[in-house]
Amino acid sequence: MTIPPERLDQIANRFAEIEARLASGTLEGDAFVQASRDYAELEPVARIAAEVRSAREEIAGLEEMLADPEMRAMAEDELAAIRESLPEKERQLALAMLPRDSADAKPAMLEIRAGTGGDEAALFAGDLYRMYERFAGEQGWKVEPVSMSASEVGGFKEIVANVTGTGVFAKLKFESGVHRVQRVPETESGGRIHTSAATVAVLPEPDEVDVQIDAGDLKIDTYRASGAGGQHVNTTDSAIRITHLPTGLVVTCQDGRSQHKNREKAMQVLRARLYEQQREATQGAEAEARKAMVGSGDRSERIRTYNFPQGRVTDHRIGLTLHKLPEIIAGPGLAELIDALTAEDEAKRLAALDG
Repeated sequence: MTIPPERLDQIANRFAEIEARLASGTLEGDAFVQASRDYAELEPVARIAAEVRSAREEIAGLEEMLADPEMRAMAEDELAAIRESLPEKERQLALAMLPRDSADAKPAMLEIRAGTGGDEAALFAGDLYRMYERFAGEQGWKVEPVSMSASEVGGFKEIVANVTGTGVFAKLKFESGVHRVQRVPETESGGRIHTSAATVAVLPEPDEVDVQIDAGDLKIDTYRASGAGGQHVNTTDSAIRITHLPTGLVVTCQDGRSQHKNREKAMQVLRARLYEQQREATQGAEAEARKAMVGSGDRSERIRTYNFPQGRVTDHRIGLTLHKLPEIIAGPGLAELIDALTAEDEAKRLAALDG
């Protein structure tokens, strides 16, 4: 798509204005922080816009040179090269100008729950958690479990973890949904292939200012933590259950021995879930547009199948099958899937703008 010259002027003028404000030395506190954020967001857009403007000006100059017989051959060669590269620069600029999800830069709360399939589903939930944990390590992110309910056979009935780093939610947001696994369980002597599932939810973690929680809206209970099978893991009432009365949301945390720490972690999860509710309400008007994008973000949507006997992973939203299951389940191979989903999302949003 072609960006109008007036839009290029607007970008350049806005960027110059922000640069001047930062260089003035008059900004302090919140004003300086906001200007710095604006600069960081606009700088890559302004850089590509400047490249597009420069290429267009070169084309105009070279076209004038075509009238000179002595310069014509050289001008034609240079024109061909610039005209070939300009569409890709235009596409990069259009991508950079797409509206960004305000949550993309935020850390995320990763929730994985075993679904249908009994013990095998809990083992698969554990595999998924380790996949994300190793992928996060490759990205330089930090993963910290917030709460978990371990299965007696291994894996997790449920695990919630906080993932922090650069661009966490932007990369992980397409992972929300139902993940299905097809494989022969270790406990299956007959070698029959079982199908089980786990649900993944990725929620952007808000700053405290993003979600205001009134203490009067909370019912907080303490109880004695217990582990798998019901055995008591400590003898103090350190586990916390927080109920948000207006919404009915309930969050529990029993992993730490400190009641204070468990309460802090439970509030962290509650804030993320309330923030997600706020986002869903805000985006309600855009529901139809969201359906046209990559997946609906609906946690009940089956998004991916991991077929161990065939060594393949299929993402049903974009019809992509990779015969790289070991690399993907190990963590690093997940990057190829995430990159494909991101590219598809960007392509569809660009097409929507063109339409």
